[in-house]
Parts: sequence; C-alpha cells; structure tokens
Amino acid sequence: MTSLHAPPLVQTLEWDTPLFLMARAQFEQAVPHAGVPAMVVERLSFPERAVIVSVPLRRDDGSVAVFPGYRVQHSTVLGPTKGGIRYDAEVSLGECAALATWMTWKCALLRLPYGGAKGGIRCDVKTLSTREVERLTRRFTSELVREIGPQTDIPAPDMATNEQTMAWMMDTYSMQKGHAVPEIVTGKPISIGGSVFRREATGAGVVMVAEQACMRADHDLAGQRCVVQGFGNVGGVAASELHDKGATVIGVSDVSGGVHDRAGLDVPGLHAYVAAHGSLEGYDGGERVTNEELLELECDILVLAAREDQVTGSNAGRIRAALVVEGANGPTTIEADAILAERGIPVVPDILANAGGVTVSYFEWVQDLGRLFWDRDEIRRKLADQMTDAFDRVYAVADEKGITLRQAAMVAAIREVAGALEARGIYP
Repeated sequence: MTSLHAPPLVQTLEWDTPLFLMARAQFEQAVPHAGVPAMVVERLSFPERAVIVSVPLRRDDGSVAVFPGYRVQHSTVLGPTKGGIRYDAEVSLGECAALATWMTWKCALLRLPYGGAKGGIRCDVKTLSTREVERLTRRFTSELVREIGPQTDIPAPDMATNEQTMAWMMDTYSMQKGHAVPEIVTGKPISIGGSVFRREATGAGVVMVAEQACMRADHDLAGQRCVVQGFGNVGGVAASELHDKGATVIGVSDVSGGVHDRAGLDVPGLHAYVAAHGSLEGYDGGERVTNEELLELECDILVLAAREDQVTGSNAGRIRAALVVEGANGPTTIEADAILAERGIPVVPDILANAGGVTVSYFEWVQDLGRLFWDRDEIRRKLADQMTDAFDRVYAVADEKGITLRQAAMVAAIREVAGALEARGIYP
C-alpha cells in the first residue's frame, strides 16, 4: 500500500485543525485492517468539495454584519451527501471537514445511500434575535442554493439549529424553485413533511447500542448506573430512555454544570425543571458537580452527549466507567482512546452510537420523496433493526481483527465505501 500522505496540491493547511487531524488519525489507524486499495485510501483522505460563503445580515438596529459560512461534502460515492448545519462561534472549515468525514463513515456503517457533509455559520446565536437568526438562515440557504438539493446534499439540524431552522431553509429553497421541496432538508416540523421520532432518534439510538453492549457483556441494562454528559436533544432523550428501561441515572450535566445522586436522579423532574428554567442551573435535587467532575464519577455506563474533546489524555486515566458510549461527535481524543483501551474500558464509537439521527433522517427523506409516511412504532422498529445490524457487524470485525470497537466501526465503514468506489472507479 502506498503512503497515506496526499500530494502537495491536496494536502493543504485549510483542513489542519485539531478535529480534522483527529478524524484523519482515526482513518489512518483503521486503514491497515481494512484491506482496501491505495487508490481508495487516497481518495477518501480528504473531502471532495468545500464551499466558503460570506453571509450578510441586516441587524435589527439597521446595521449590517457579515458572517462566514461553510459547507463541506466529503464523499458522493454512495449517493447524495447528508449532514447537519450548526451555528457556533467555533465553526471552521476544518471542523466541518472532520464532521463531514465522520458522517461518511456513519452513513456507510448504517448502509445508508449517503455520503457525509457538514456546514454552518460562525456566529454566537445568543447575541442574535429570532428575527435575525431567520434572516441569517434564509440568506445562508440562498448562498448555498447551487450546492444543496434533494439529490445532491440534504442538510439537517445540528448545534444551535432546530426544526424551525430547517423550516426556514426548506421554505427559502422552495421559493427559489417555485414549488414545495420538503425533501431538501430533514429534521423539520411534521406539518411540512418532517418525520415522527426524528427528534428523539439520536438519543434513542444511543441507548439501543448501549443495551446491545450490555447484552454482549451478559448484563441487563436495567439496574446499570449511568452518567449522561449533556442534557439536550441527545443527552436528555438518552437519559429518559435509560430511565424508562430501568437503568439508574446517577448524574447529568449541561452547560450550567452537573448534578449527581448515587441513589438515582428524578429524570422526569429534571426535564420539567429545564423546561421551566432553561437549564439545570439552580437545580437542587442532588449534589452539584462540575462537568469535569461528572465525567469522573464511578458508574457502569458513561454517555458522552455534549461536544467534542471531552475525554482527553489528561482525564482518561480518571474515568471510572465500565463502558463509554459516544452520543456526541468526537468526544474522545486519540490519546484518550489509547488510555481507555489499555485500561480495558470499551468505547462504543460515535459513528455507531449516534447514528440514529441520520438513520431516521434517511427515513424522513424517503417518506418525503414518496409522499407516504410511517407511524412512530414502525420507525422505531426500523431504527432498532438498522442499529442492531450495524452493532453486530462492528463487534464481528472487532472479534475477528482483535481491534477496538472504534477501529472496527471504521473498518466496516471504509469497506462499504471502498466497494462502491472500486466499482465506480475514478472519472475520467
């Protein structure tokens, strides 16, 4: 196999952010076990396409501000690209490239006919009014109208975006096309073609694979002591699913900090408090802890559902969980992976654990294309089938190769994309 280093014209500094280098390192660790041709390795090392746009916004006070926006499409080998839109002060080209790369592996692992994409605007939405966010979203969509489409690239919500954001994107795109195009985005309101169970899908999928991992270890999920970092769409749903399945949630956290009770937290009460107050700040139904302290609580299952780079080389040695499940993208660094593996703590990787969201997004897209919709029970059943199948294939590769679950998931995903790339070849 030839060197993994791309030619100088391709390997540019634009991608070289810590997150992209982490995604690249994970790829390089898995490639020797995948048995794929050098051509495949070179082609999948970097995204196919990236767009940088300037997004002007007329503020409520009449002034004009300009924000940088990005859309990165990693691979179109398996089909149109798919991925979220995030609004965050740290959005960058390299971050979008890393997340698009992971989305390619995620879609391939779940055998969805998609490649990976990611995009966003570098901004602080807390400083913007609702009307300003709408104007920003509509202008961003207009800037991307040549890049996105139901058969080319389908956006979805991500950090600081939601159903309303997708509704604005869908409406803007539809206005420019002259007819309603609900299949241009997923994660939108049910009233305009969204799917039931989409909002809960990522968190529910996290718990589905956690349950499968417990079964592999001859444990029942019921009775397991769980800590959930993050209490948003992913972590909040995961906490509820764990609670409903009989597990004991002993710790949760959000941006305001965490709360811990060894006897178990009142998860429905936590949700009610957040709904009334906006965050966990001030909640007194348990011992207050920092996010850093929460990660180091002794537990059976640690769910990482906040953001990237949470378990690192500096704190991995103090993790006291028997199992780590990644609900967020990239929450465990390369150094932490090695430390956890040496300590015998398995990590169910993000490209498997949090793939429930993109899977039900695929279901939504299919329903929109056919204008025929399924009920919640059918979607949940289909999701469970997809997640279980992917889980079984990952564990089979891990057993066969004697490698970590992350490496096994990457190997399984790379092989899926490689098969398609070899069949299609390089044009011209």
